[in-house]
Amino acid sequence: MKKRILGSSGLEVSAIGLGCWGMSGAYGAGDRKESIATIHESIDQGINFIDTADIYGNGHNEILVGEALKGIRKKLILATKFGFVGDEDGELSVDGRPEYVKKACDASLKRLKTDYIDLYYLHRLDKDVPIEDTVGAMAGLVEKGKVRSLGLSEVSATTINRALSVYPIAALQSEYSLNTHDLEKSVIPACRKNNIAIVPFSPLGRGLLTLSIKSEADLPVNDFRRKIPRFQGDNFTKNLKLLSVLGEIAIQKNHTPAQVALAWLLHRGNDIIPIPGMKRKKYVKENILSVEVSLSRDEINMLDTLSKKFAGGRYME
Repeated sequence: MKKRILGSSGLEVSAIGLGCWGMSGAYGAGDRKESIATIHESIDQGINFIDTADIYGNGHNEILVGEALKGIRKKLILATKFGFVGDEDGELSVDGRPEYVKKACDASLKRLKTDYIDLYYLHRLDKDVPIEDTVGAMAGLVEKGKVRSLGLSEVSATTINRALSVYPIAALQSEYSLNTHDLEKSVIPACRKNNIAIVPFSPLGRGLLTLSIKSEADLPVNDFRRKIPRFQGDNFTKNLKLLSVLGEIAIQKNHTPAQVALAWLLHRGNDIIPIPGMKRKKYVKENILSVEVSLSRDEINMLDTLSKKFAGGRYME
């Protein structure tokens, strides 16, 4: 597996990481046995960058990852996130208060069965708490040896710059793929100016870029994606037609659409480290092979043009 450097942390990670959210019910029911087998297969194939969060399955995912990494945790770069909190009705809010930062970290360490986290992200910005206060508390975790490096998720260039006035930020995690490229205007330039790695989640467009989803009927009844505008009605129909270009390039290169979509991201810079979500062992090798895919300038231009035409937002209102 090819390696990349995780921004200012200096940590060396696999060019592709493993996103674990889907193992905890995000896209239909999870399977504990298959999930653990998928984590182990990923590691066996050279992935050393594992991503989870405390909100995934309300702690379930961290417990699952902790169980899977028993005995091998120190060989890996483990990332988790905090900030989202749910009330008794299931409504989510964000808590970035310094006192909560410490509480959330200790809870994650316990669930993960580890005494340190390699990369600790603020999952979303708490608009009621200055980012300087939140990052200051996160920096305190580094000083205590509970965390090795800090990250932010889904924040603006302005927020990144404010955070940097307090402590170095090693990575920025946000959605980034052929059909989601909001980062390119200001966030990626801010990251590159400050040696911050870009960690795209949902780099396969929540499965859309695999070309395996042909209709809403292909999604489980309780699947999160049924609520996303780009998977609904006319938007979905238009997006499927657009993806024929991706399919044609994949056929010509004798690769899968997923491999080509991941390769497009990898070609955009050595500071980009996608973390495709995988909850089945059979997809691990396919995604890993994307690091070997070479795209011509013409193919990249075709995909760049395609990326600007997708319909529908990435979240419900």
